Amino acid sequence: MSFTFVQELPTPAEIREEYPLPKAFQEIKARRDQEITDVLTGKSDRFLVIIGPCSADNESAVCEYAERLAKVSEKVKDKLILIPRIYTNKPRTTGEGYKGIAAQPDPEKKPDFRAGLVAVRKMHIHAIEVSGLTAADEMLYPDNWGYVQDILSYVAIGARSVEDQQHRLTCSGFDVATGMKNPTSGDFQVMLNSVFAAQHPHSFVYRGYEVKTDGNPLAHCVLRGGQNKHGRNTANYHYEDLMLLYELYQKMDLANHAVIIDTNHSNSDKKFTQQIRIAKEVLHNRQESQEIRELVKGLMIESYLVEGAQKIGQGTYGKSITDPCLGWEDSERLLYDIAERC
Repeated sequence: MSFTFVQELPTPAEIREEYPLPKAFQEIKARRDQEITDVLTGKSDRFLVIIGPCSADNESAVCEYAERLAKVSEKVKDKLILIPRIYTNKPRTTGEGYKGIAAQPDPEKKPDFRAGLVAVRKMHIHAIEVSGLTAADEMLYPDNWGYVQDILSYVAIGARSVEDQQHRLTCSGFDVATGMKNPTSGDFQVMLNSVFAAQHPHSFVYRGYEVKTDGNPLAHCVLRGGQNKHGRNTANYHYEDLMLLYELYQKMDLANHAVIIDTNHSNSDKKFTQQIRIAKEVLHNRQESQEIRELVKGLMIESYLVEGAQKIGQGTYGKSITDPCLGWEDSERLLYDIAERC
């Protein structure tokens, strides 16, 4: 075999025992989970905003961001539920490049997955400590769920993962809000099939066990744009796209019809400053259509302390080392603007 077995990793139970979530934080999570659930089930008319860096590469900067976000959250809490985006695994289209803190706790050093699992857990707990906000993370590897299952309030399944059977089935066992992105092709039906799979019970093999799940009624759609056969980005956040998704939802046996709009990626043609305009257009369409207002439950926004992006090793604190992000000043203004328009 061409595999080299580097080291045996601790189990999720071992990591959780070594770095337990304090009881006070468990209570915060339970409250936040219920608030997010109420939005997705239509019991609350508050609006979700999942916002933060493309990749959570530095604990200090990420937690400073979360602390700043908490101050904004206190001012807009009647209208918005702010969810820090703390993405610790970074999907790579070609497999090349920085793969997130779970793989490389220090982006300038070699991968160390044991240290990465510890770094992930410590960062998420630290973020709750300084902000009182539980976070969102992307579940790039289904086997990693156990390491963070007691910490996260939102899970995203990326465009490259959403067609994978193991991701879909594993999501059916989650007890928190789970956003299934449209695939890179932009296909709505593939995305809805993923939501269907996640919402229904299954039997399958997980981490060496035969398991059964009950289904996750909080699984929902995330629109992030797509690419056509010529490799060109195509947006799918416009009025017509949202009405089409509304109609498609009616035709399937799905609970809690909901969609989150990702303002970056193919929707913005990777032009990060366009996120501001896109967010405002989505909010305008919610005002124009009752169906869209009922369907669109929130936004995803890529934002960090410093605008733009840098290469690994350039050393600007709080600046993305993956995709470029909005800076803090623009992000803060946008959050207040979103609150006014909701």
